[in-house]
Amino acid sequence: MVARRSARRVLLVLMLALVLPTLTVPAQAGTPSAHRDPGYVEHGATAAAAGTAHSPVAAHGVNHRGGDREGYPRRTELRVFPTDAGDKAVKLGLLPYHDLAPALNDLQARSDRVSAEVIGQSTLGRDLYLVTVTAPETPEQARQQDRWRERIENDPAAAAKDSRLARDYKAPVWINANIHGDEWEGTDGAMRVIEDLATTTDPAEVRLLDSTRVYFTVTNNPDGRVAGTRANAAGFDVNRDHITSTQPESKAVRDVVIGTQPLVMLDEHGYTGTTLIEPGTPPHGQNYEYDLYLKHAYENALGMEKAIAELGHPETARADIPFRDFPPGEWDDWPPIFTPMYAIYHGAVGHTVEVPLRVNRTEYDTLPVEELRRRSAINTDVAAATISAGIAYAEDNRRELIADQIEVFRRGWEGESQREIPDGYVPGFGEEDRYSAEFPRAYVIPAGTAQRSAPAAARLVDHLVANDVRVTRAKHAFRLSGRNHAAGSYVVDMRQPKRGLANVILADGKDISADVPRMYDISGWSHGLLWGATVDASRSQAPKVRTTPVPAASPTGSVDAPRGKDLALRVVDGKDVQAVNFLAGQDIALHRRDDGTVLVPASARRQVETAAERFGVRFTRAGPGERGTPLPAPVVAASASADELFVLRELGFDVRPVSTQALEDGFDLTEVGTLFVSAGLSYTGLSDAARGRLDDFLADGGVVTRGAAGATFNEEAGLLPVTTVAGRSDANGVVAVSGVQGVLGGAAPEHSFVYSPLWFTELGEGVVAEQRYGEGNPLVAGHWLPGDDGNGPAQAAGEASVVSGVAGARTVLFGTEPLFRGHPKGLYGHVAQALYWTAAG
Repeated sequence: MVARRSARRVLLVLMLALVLPTLTVPAQAGTPSAHRDPGYVEHGATAAAAGTAHSPVAAHGVNHRGGDREGYPRRTELRVFPTDAGDKAVKLGLLPYHDLAPALNDLQARSDRVSAEVIGQSTLGRDLYLVTVTAPETPEQARQQDRWRERIENDPAAAAKDSRLARDYKAPVWINANIHGDEWEGTDGAMRVIEDLATTTDPAEVRLLDSTRVYFTVTNNPDGRVAGTRANAAGFDVNRDHITSTQPESKAVRDVVIGTQPLVMLDEHGYTGTTLIEPGTPPHGQNYEYDLYLKHAYENALGMEKAIAELGHPETARADIPFRDFPPGEWDDWPPIFTPMYAIYHGAVGHTVEVPLRVNRTEYDTLPVEELRRRSAINTDVAAATISAGIAYAEDNRRELIADQIEVFRRGWEGESQREIPDGYVPGFGEEDRYSAEFPRAYVIPAGTAQRSAPAAARLVDHLVANDVRVTRAKHAFRLSGRNHAAGSYVVDMRQPKRGLANVILADGKDISADVPRMYDISGWSHGLLWGATVDASRSQAPKVRTTPVPAASPTGSVDAPRGKDLALRVVDGKDVQAVNFLAGQDIALHRRDDGTVLVPASARRQVETAAERFGVRFTRAGPGERGTPLPAPVVAASASADELFVLRELGFDVRPVSTQALEDGFDLTEVGTLFVSAGLSYTGLSDAARGRLDDFLADGGVVTRGAAGATFNEEAGLLPVTTVAGRSDANGVVAVSGVQGVLGGAAPEHSFVYSPLWFTELGEGVVAEQRYGEGNPLVAGHWLPGDDGNGPAQAAGEASVVSGVAGARTVLFGTEPLFRGHPKGLYGHVAQALYWTAAG
């Protein structure tokens, strides 16, 4: 076995709470506004990125995608954006965003091999482009390619026997660039390759386009590109969003990978000092068909390494291939949050490519322009060389890549076990690389129970469908693996092509703490445990029930009460929260009972019916008893991370960002009900005058905190008397918790999410443990080792993870991460209940 050498650890930089300047774009008919409200996702609608009517990634339904109705080329006149002299790419001598559309329009006019389409808009309304480069195709030829693509996924046994498919199917290759906005050169390298392929007269390259389609998303994050930020305009790292799809940029490329079904994909990034080319280190995604991936990924990486060496730059003499060169855990391919890792579940051989020379952040501001441009020119060479080498690998190995993609989907349909991979399968493969899963025979998602909300089940089903996972619905009641399931329950039969993706979404996950010493990013996620729906797995039995395919979840909203009677909404899910805040925003006199139920007067029946339909929630007749505490439209002053601000606004709260500086500048707290603190606010950092104004608010206002910054604020402001204990800062994952009937509204979830977990001990008088970590080892899936102080999951077991109390201000402290990256959606209701309770003071 080839020994793996130690390497400098790559630092993960999380860019939180980024603020981008307002963008103004020319208004055009049929073009979404650049300044649009987040809006609401209506029930029953699948999430698909906007695209042209004939786009191969237009909105797709269950089990199929929008077919090609036109041939190639498809000459779309892209709208041209105003010149922006402040575009950060200009200083580097790279293409500013406003030059992309003119360049692509020109190439479409000059070459019949180039088609540019708009597949959606960024957060600020900039167009997201998909550029296809291939030899011209008639409409019938394009439809035939589409039929073959469908056959590979949906009838792989027939595809494997189709000699014409093997000979004539065009190898799809997808290049994604600039997903991190301040990692620019992938765009410029992609544009160079597009122009080269569009205009070449080299017979070999012309022949290549007869047997290959190359798709380019030339900038996946145009807002970040212009502003020079890693994150998008909402403050999200789009390359951490691919299993959750909260952002328009990640939804757009999700539909690209589903619609194009690439054999090979490259995600162009920067900057790691030495060019980095995946495959990654262990742990490897346990739901992959890893044998079919690794042999191609390793050889393709070697080819890309050779290509950059041939550039002749001293800085590109070699590459780091993490699988070959790094120790376990240094640069893994475990979580499905990254673009290439997500693409593997759709049958692609995915690579992250990191160009070498840093030109962003401190270097951008301090290095001479000439040096920055020298570095950017080398980085562009690297991006172009790796793209060209990846395309060449797909062409040279087209038949084997097609056969192996067919095999991925065949194993899924047949329910075959993953293959045992022998030592030395590729140089360096050994025991530390073996990760596998035992796929259940089926999952069942009940449409709704007393403890779990129907909107949560519908949301999960719609998410599965949007990710090309097959879901059906039972036509009558049935029994499976000792459980009774009602008619209308959703069934995910794991005999399907993308079983790996289905399992990565629905399964609990795995505790990998003992496998590697550290992880690059998060290690645990589970829509099954964290999205609020009940998910039952049947290990070996298939359901014996007639089902129908599900293109979208069935509507779940209702008003189950006689007219003229007051109504009640049990607030459990984020959809319930949206409904409450929608009604509160219309000046309806709402009340909240101690169990978290919200009462609505009968006079608001019309608005209630609108809310039930819009959000898919169920209102019932209000039971007898006191009305409870008045619940006005909640106003939250939030000093928080970007993802938390995003979720709070998505839930319909009136969120007003605050910080230490904002309080110094006289931020008005008079209309605020609750102060949410998780970052950016220091109590002791305030002047006496600002602190005095804050103390006046804390005398009877509400406070909700999260994380270390929140715990510090609690201690310094003298709120709840508790001792805060911190786990290791990189500890993260899904944890078991136990809840109580209290501030969080009851129906406490059995699982939560942690990142840098906290727990609370020595609870003082009046402090209530609203939730506790599970006994034994609370970690269900993820990576959580004890820190240098010995504090780990064993020490957190049984301790309070969420506490509440009244110390002037009504206060709730979260030691968990209930809003993390917009992912743990089943926890949103509990954050909202904390905000409602604290605001009631």
